[in-house]
Amino acid sequence: MELSRKNKTILIAGITPYFLEKGNLWFEENKIKIVNARKSQSFFQDNLLPIHTDEKISQSAFLRSLDELGYEKVLHIEEPGEFSVVGGTVEVFPINTDNAFQIEFIGNRIEEILSLALSIEDEEATKKLLKKKLKSQKLFSDLKNLKDGDYLVHLDHGIGKFTGFTTQQYKKDEITYYTLEYASKDKLYVPKGLERKLSRYVGFRDPHIARLGSPFWQKTKRRIKEEVEKLAKELLELYAKKEMVSRLPYIPEDELDQKIAASFPYEETPDQIQTLLDINKDLSSNAPMDRIVAGDVGFGKTEIALRTMARAVKSGYQAILLAPTTILAHQHYSNFKERLNDLPINIALFSRLQTKKEQAKIIKDLKEGRIDIVVGTHRLLSKDVEFNNLGLLVIDDEQKFGVKQKEKLRELRSSLDVLSLSATPIPRTLYMALSSLKGVSTIQTPPEGRIAVKTIIGIWNENKIKEAIEKELDRKGQIYFLHNRIGTIEQIKEHLEKLVPKAKIQIAHGRMNEVKLIEVLDAFRNKEFDILLSTTIIENGMDIQNVNTIIVDDAAKLGLAQAYQLKGRVGRSHKKAYAHFFHKKRMTPKARLRLKALKEAEELGSGYRLALRDLEIRGAGNILGKEQSGSINTIGLNLFCQMLSQAVERLK
Repeated sequence: MELSRKNKTILIAGITPYFLEKGNLWFEENKIKIVNARKSQSFFQDNLLPIHTDEKISQSAFLRSLDELGYEKVLHIEEPGEFSVVGGTVEVFPINTDNAFQIEFIGNRIEEILSLALSIEDEEATKKLLKKKLKSQKLFSDLKNLKDGDYLVHLDHGIGKFTGFTTQQYKKDEITYYTLEYASKDKLYVPKGLERKLSRYVGFRDPHIARLGSPFWQKTKRRIKEEVEKLAKELLELYAKKEMVSRLPYIPEDELDQKIAASFPYEETPDQIQTLLDINKDLSSNAPMDRIVAGDVGFGKTEIALRTMARAVKSGYQAILLAPTTILAHQHYSNFKERLNDLPINIALFSRLQTKKEQAKIIKDLKEGRIDIVVGTHRLLSKDVEFNNLGLLVIDDEQKFGVKQKEKLRELRSSLDVLSLSATPIPRTLYMALSSLKGVSTIQTPPEGRIAVKTIIGIWNENKIKEAIEKELDRKGQIYFLHNRIGTIEQIKEHLEKLVPKAKIQIAHGRMNEVKLIEVLDAFRNKEFDILLSTTIIENGMDIQNVNTIIVDDAAKLGLAQAYQLKGRVGRSHKKAYAHFFHKKRMTPKARLRLKALKEAEELGSGYRLALRDLEIRGAGNILGKEQSGSINTIGLNLFCQMLSQAVERLK
């Protein structure tokens, strides 16, 4: 970096809202007053650092002061509020000067201070960004209810383990510090008041912990910052494309919408009402909608989709609902068909269940505009499928689609209204990072009269299984029995028939012919038998109100998100529902933790709690794409979202 004139004295201001309101000229004009104010006023003492050549100060004391002023340590400085260190050379870019400086130390003395050619182009824009950065650091830190052993991420030093608070004497004051432990028992003390430099680590696995002072963290942070900027660019490009597209506002709600709403057998929850208002606002503008609706399993996202699709049809558009599996597509189609029965809306199902001849007819009708709503799998994304006037795309569980399908969806996205339904919760931090680019609605309130599913976890016990099945049969209910091995599922059926002779049992698994599979599921929905013995294919798309007991025979093998989804298959009415998770005597510590978290997440809407942290990461991965999961794990979700938020602001 180019060096220019030498400086005798410089003033470094702390990153505080007060100083960010002041222009650089103010610091120049009031330099003497500011330095004098330091002598008597504690705010100026704590938040200003004047230094000069020949000053006796150790490099480590100077670096500690920069840290306490809120400056971020980086590999190479690029913007105000950053500093870097190589040997006895410190480079710093104060927030109150137009350019950066290089400070040379020899022993415990400042040898010289040089101006660097690195300077700001637009002071106002820079200050605005710094204010947003300061705000986002506070927002993203998430330090409530810290426990010993929790991992924290320090902006300058990386990930350490929180080992509690400690109090130390500093000059005349007693100061409380967060204590972080790094590799080789290195300790870092962070004073209370500097929380914005800390964020809670949320990731899928235990993070890598390096020694304090190793270059590992700065290199990692720089690499991820570059990746995040690339992601922010992509998001902004998509956003810009959407901004350029214009369409007529949708027709306001009328009799047709009221008729559909009246046929909904439940009272809308406050969150559903708010989501419908959000969507109404999107559809009333000229810009295409891009909204995510995140909500726990069975909290009424499908109802939102149905009403939005009806609005699209009424406004002269065709609408498609894309589901990741044939079962889910069939389920949505059956529900929609029933609800729209008396209305002049033509609805079709398009998946591998239809014969070639039936598929050809649907393709022809879609092109000629005879079909208003089509529900289907990724088969709808094939080249031979064309529409007459497609306006709305609803995507259910987008993360379940493959890379090629997602590419196709990305192409469609820029010109259509898009509603994306997600059953995995969206972390608050990600919600904030994306809020300026996407609409995000969350449905966290359970439907009226819904009772939390009772979760029972225990060692495999035949008597308890028999008791659970008979209890459900006595109240005329049905049961899911989950056995996730196709090879031994027939033996389990024989065993259950001996255990509970009066129960009628049928099998469902992914290797069955799809037409036969749907027949079995429809028969179960029509109460033709009592127990559906199946693999995890029931994880998505089974919504049967009469099924209020689920029994899992080897729960230790399930991932937490999967177990949580399975639990959500029951308890979809006002009846008390039961989820029995059985396991073998011996379990891995991780499996034990997963089941403990599942038990902790018993209350309704608990998908939004940190007990299900892997759901949060999954939720982030779903929205940002699987390729971001590695970066999220490396630096933690909160810091990742903070970086994303800052990159979006900078590029805007």
